[in-house]
Parts: sequence; C-alpha cells; structure tokens
Amino acid sequence: MPLRLIFMGTPDFAVPTLLELAAHGHEVVAVYTRAPKPAGRGMKLQPTPVEQEARRLGIPVLTPTTLKTPEALAEFRAHNADAAVVVAYGMILPQAILDAPRYGCFNLHASLLPRWRGAAPINRAIMAGDAETGVMVMKMDVGLDTGDVAMAERLAITDLMTAADLHDALAPLGADLMVRAMGGLERGGLQLKKQSEDGVTYAAKIDKAEARIDWKRPAREVLRHIHGLSPFPGAWCELATDGEPARIKILRCELAKGSGAPGEVLDDGLTIACGDGAIRILELQREGKARMKAADFLRGTPLKAGARFS
Repeated sequence: MPLRLIFMGTPDFAVPTLLELAAHGHEVVAVYTRAPKPAGRGMKLQPTPVEQEARRLGIPVLTPTTLKTPEALAEFRAHNADAAVVVAYGMILPQAILDAPRYGCFNLHASLLPRWRGAAPINRAIMAGDAETGVMVMKMDVGLDTGDVAMAERLAITDLMTAADLHDALAPLGADLMVRAMGGLERGGLQLKKQSEDGVTYAAKIDKAEARIDWKRPAREVLRHIHGLSPFPGAWCELATDGEPARIKILRCELAKGSGAPGEVLDDGLTIACGDGAIRILELQREGKARMKAADFLRGTPLKAGARFS
C-alpha cells in the first residue's frame, strides 16, 4: 500500500522530491511550506516553488507561521499521515510534530552527515575544498541534523562546480533517494543507523560579510570561495574603472598559470594572480548589471596587464 504522506519544503531544491513521491503513487495529503513573500518589481506576493507545484498537483497547501501551538498540532495530526517528508522546509519541528505521524518525520539533507549539519551544506562543502558530498535521508529528532541515517548517496565535487551546479546535481539525486527510502518504509525494511560522533561540522548560514575575495589566499582556495558563493550572495572584489572603485561579483573561474602580486591582472584574458598561483575569470557581474562572460566584459572594459582587483 502506498504511504499517506505530509510533505514539508520550500525552495527549488525540494520540488523534485515532491514530484517523485507523487509520481511513485504515494498519497501526499498536505504540503507545508513557507508563506508567500513580496518579490519582483511590483513586490507582489510570490508563492514558494513548492507551493506552486503542490497547487498544480491539486494538493492542499498550508503555510503556518508556527508549529508550536495546540491548534497547529491538532491540524497536523488530523492528516493521519504515515510519515512526513521534510526537504529544506525552513522551520524547526517541535517534538510533538515529530511524533505525530505513524512512522515519524524523514529529512533529506544535502551533505554526508555528520559533516555539514545546518543551513548551508552545499556552499560550505565547496568552500572548504571537500572532494565529495552527497545526500542523506534521516529520521528526524529535535537536534540539528542529528537523527539516525537511513540511506545515502555520494557525489564528487570538482573545481568546476559552483553552488548552483552542485544544488542542481543533488536535488534529483536526493529525490530518488527519498523515494527509495519511503519504499523501504512502506515495506517495513528501512534500516536506521546512528550518526558517528566523529567528524561533526556545522554549515553556518552564509554571511554577506564573508563574501569579499581575499586575493592573498592560494588560487584553489580563491576558486572554491568564489564557486561556493555562486550565484548567491556572490563573491566580490573591487576594480578601479574611470578612477572610481566598482564592485564586481565573480561567478565562475578556473585555475590558471601565472604569478604576481595578489589581485594583479596578468594578461588580457582576465587571469588574476593569487597568493600562490592564479585563476582565470570566466563569468562575472558588475553591480546593477546582468551576469556576463569575461570576453563580453572585456569588450566594454578593456584591462591591461598590471591592473589590480582589490
């Protein structure tokens, strides 16, 4: 028999899991997501990506501001769910909510736990220079990503990957993993294993204050910093154009040969010296402008060797 599920999620990352669960015949009786927020030029209320898909599928949508009231708990229990599936929901679930479904609540997390518990595992894995990451399904408890793990899939991180690239690779991988986990739960064969106490790290929310590029760092660290923050909030630096410093976000780059003073432009292909080695900028964005390829940027802003990014 297919499971009777509550789905709880908010951003694009959660959408593939919702779609796969529905496509595999599970009865998604309710979707919980964050309330619409003003967005765009007209600041109209914009439903979350999960809400948009849920309404397209004809699934009831709830957007409570808290799950800690007796009324919220009663409404949650009234769905009579076998399990809740949680993917980047953005709200803490109290113990009473975790205990409400018959089999509990299961979270899809975008790291190889216990590494990178917390809010920004995709960004932090890239920024730390990790060689691999992955997705895990765990049964939730009240701790921060401390629940017992059911299943995992691994994925290599290359120096070519930005946070957007890794996000887009992990989202369908996680959807498939959650479908398999719910299949195991349905058959009574889902095995749980406690997380190791060794290797625990925390993926703190990205602070815009850490986005400025430090050209004194080795080239690979600079590259991973740039890619881990691309496209948002975007690693940035300043470039003097027409005598005024202009803020430039660098969105994609590659390792390159060369050396010089940190931040120095080494050639007409936007190769920039780092503390050790160099990177070549491939995509960037001037403040208030659209992102562009390096070649397009150079056509409008020609730079000579010896110019300096700061």
